[in-house]
Amino acid sequence: MEAKAKKTRKAAPKTNVAAKIQDAYKTHLLTHGAPPPSVFKFMQDWKMKEADFYLYYGSFATIESKIWESYIDDTVSALSKDEVYPEYSVREKLLAFYYTLIEALKQDRSFVLLSLKSLRKSPEISPAFMRGFKAKYFQFVQRMVQEGIDSEEIVKRPLISERYKDGLWLQLLFVLRFWCKDESAAFANTDAAIEKSVNLSFELMGRGPLDIMVDFAKFIYQTR
Repeated sequence: MEAKAKKTRKAAPKTNVAAKIQDAYKTHLLTHGAPPPSVFKFMQDWKMKEADFYLYYGSFATIESKIWESYIDDTVSALSKDEVYPEYSVREKLLAFYYTLIEALKQDRSFVLLSLKSLRKSPEISPAFMRGFKAKYFQFVQRMVQEGIDSEEIVKRPLISERYKDGLWLQLLFVLRFWCKDESAAFANTDAAIEKSVNLSFELMGRGPLDIMVDFAKFIYQTR
């Protein structure tokens, strides 16, 4: 079941000015190990006008934030173009999301590793540049959770169901940290980690022994 979730289309490459600035910024960061000294110098080096920079970004920090948001956007876009994706179970959709996201990150692995240094040092704290990334991820998983509740793959529990998205965010951070350290061929260990972590999350969010005990208690109370 999980294997078919890997078959997703890659997003088309960006060719607009905003994407060109992003690519130039990533190249500079990887080459020099630090952001450019000024917007003017940065744009001059890449033969672009300084004014064009401010049409899309307010600062270099904004670029990094937008780059991370684009990973989510490209992933969701690629999934939406997969004709089979709507037929997946919610578990398979989440698996497909992670597999597709990792494929997108592979294209920028050197930049991602540099960008995520702070995450690896303080895994409990989300860096500022990931705020937009996190917000977009929440939008995606909240839809998945609601779909799972509607299909009864996920159990709606008082108070707890509202926190499912937070648990899934921690799961995503685990996947990112694991992938950053993964040295296996074709990152096969990351694929295995994704499958196991997603299966575990659905075991926890799905119907379990505690739910059966609660239903039994309700039955006894209502029929006494």
